[in-house]
Amino acid sequence: MGVELMEGETFEQEGPEPQLPVQGEAAGSQSSVAGSPAQVSDEILIGSSPHFLRVLRKIPRLASSDATVLITGETGTGKELIAQAIHDASSRRLKPFIPVNCGSLPEDLVDNELFGHARGAYTGAAANEKGLFAEAEGGTLFLDELNSLSLSAQSKLLRFLQNREYRQLGSTKLLKADVRILAATNVDLLRQVRSGLFRSDLFHRLHVLSVELPPLRERVEDVPELAQHFADRYARQYGRRRAWLLPLALQKLKGRSWPGNVRELQSVIERSVLLSSGEELGPQDIDFAGSDAWETESLETADYVLRKQDSSLGGPPTFKEAKEGLIRQFERDYLIQVMATAQGNVSKAARLAGMQRRDFQRLLRKNRLRLAGPQALLGA
Repeated sequence: MGVELMEGETFEQEGPEPQLPVQGEAAGSQSSVAGSPAQVSDEILIGSSPHFLRVLRKIPRLASSDATVLITGETGTGKELIAQAIHDASSRRLKPFIPVNCGSLPEDLVDNELFGHARGAYTGAAANEKGLFAEAEGGTLFLDELNSLSLSAQSKLLRFLQNREYRQLGSTKLLKADVRILAATNVDLLRQVRSGLFRSDLFHRLHVLSVELPPLRERVEDVPELAQHFADRYARQYGRRRAWLLPLALQKLKGRSWPGNVRELQSVIERSVLLSSGEELGPQDIDFAGSDAWETESLETADYVLRKQDSSLGGPPTFKEAKEGLIRQFERDYLIQVMATAQGNVSKAARLAGMQRRDFQRLLRKNRLRLAGPQALLGA
């Protein structure tokens, strides 16, 4: 029977839909999909909002074929958990699930990590060594932050997706691998393609099937359930009898936009459990600390710039002056944010911004920003 995945796209599925495994955190529900609790290994997918349930209902369908799946969504929305759920609901569930963060792979070691190397491939390579493709044999390889791969690495991944073949570093022998590829990104890959930073042919190979995860601000009704789940978890972890979130605390949590999504909520609840003295958590126990600094700064930027210009010029600025001031402030704030996300890596920050590295560096210089350390920027 044809199973509709997205507008105008179907694939054939034989037999009943696979069930999600019953044993399995934090993206989203103890809701049911195809009659089974939606759980991933020791982690539970939590949420019952319409946006999130649409994602959960796709999992058995995505799991029933070996087609590549592209998982998109903002940082902290639970992309790896969804990839794990797809694997656990598939016929490959008894084989390895190997997650790899492409953004953490040094460019000169990508080939070695993914494909392995032959003996003598380089100084110190005393024996053959398997790569992640070989480790995932029969199972699933999950490539997170896929957009971080260099064009050279993208070319080799494309070759594998086309022929299911690869070469180890330092070898001329073609090896085959029975591996399903799931990939994830938090950036607009089409924009990367237009900027020449991502191969269009690889994009189309990866985009056979896709699922987009909603940000937490679009599933705010899931916040209480998620928050209490984390509170229970950290109460057990830190030897607390219980940690019950009071209604006013939940109201405070629901009023936040959560730029860091579920991962940020998890961190806030862990901090609240650790710092609270009683068994009940009230609004005074919910401390967003520095996690909302960027959001607050963004909201106040326009007012700050206008007030600053007003005081310096002795009156309100002209429309052109106000606009130029806001653009300057936006550029600087954006550069600081994207460099923080990239942990000080200029190449990665340029990719996230959809820019060439040289142009991005020019923008840093224009705004008189320089690296003060691995993860910090200083204004000149």
